[in-house]
Amino acid sequence: MSILAFSLLVWLGSFSAGLVGSLTGLGGGVVIVPLLTSVFDVDIRYAIGASLVSVIATSLGSASTYIKTGFANLRLGMFLEVATTIGAIIGALIAAFVSVKFLTLILAVVLIYSAYLSQRPRPEHQEIASLDPIAEYLQLNGTYPTPDGVMPYYVNSLPAGFSIMLIAGILSGLLGIGSGAFKVLAMDQAMRLPFKVSTTTSNFMIGVTAAASAGVYLSRGYIDPGLSMPVMLGVLPGAFLGARILIGAKTQILRIIFSLVLVIMALKMVYNSLIGGL
Repeated sequence: MSILAFSLLVWLGSFSAGLVGSLTGLGGGVVIVPLLTSVFDVDIRYAIGASLVSVIATSLGSASTYIKTGFANLRLGMFLEVATTIGAIIGALIAAFVSVKFLTLILAVVLIYSAYLSQRPRPEHQEIASLDPIAEYLQLNGTYPTPDGVMPYYVNSLPAGFSIMLIAGILSGLLGIGSGAFKVLAMDQAMRLPFKVSTTTSNFMIGVTAAASAGVYLSRGYIDPGLSMPVMLGVLPGAFLGARILIGAKTQILRIIFSLVLVIMALKMVYNSLIGGL
């Protein structure tokens, strides 16, 4: 295969990854890593390096749109990034000492369970039970646009969400997938935020998390410009398109897409683990 044909195919796959990552808040890495390793026979370490670049590009491509339209909670995202950034650095540093094969099997089980949780019926607009005092003190509650006008929402169980974000950061550093699944899960299920707020805030956060671990991979020589360039150029327009689509999309459709991607991602990880890939 010529370099031009290889770059074009990688670009097409990356465009799809950016679109899916932007719509679901998962980041393009969920598609990029399996695509590069299983289809193009790229070494896993270089695939993770390119994936981290794609995650940063996805975040940059969609987060600005989400912040302007009022969906992403910038204040909450910056607070939770403390946990994910620390976790990402830890994950990148211990990547060489952890059995990633065993880790991916556990991750696959958690992702399938996450897909089940995301499909459980829950009203989009919360009923106020009791306000989280930490969230109140830090002014993390917010509003978001709906067809019925601007609606308020309230952050619940902030300590639980912060803990899940730490785990998400570690997994991002280990696997280079952005760990958007755990970010969305933490905000949607633990902190009880509206689904669109969860996915858009996750998109804002994954870029910072990926940048923290990308520095470690760059210092080790695992970010190849020749591979990362078509990945980034494909992910960016896909992320912009996904951001446009999400604003008018129905929440239930987004939940279905989110669940399907999680299940496919989990099965792909199990397959790669069994054949000796991840």
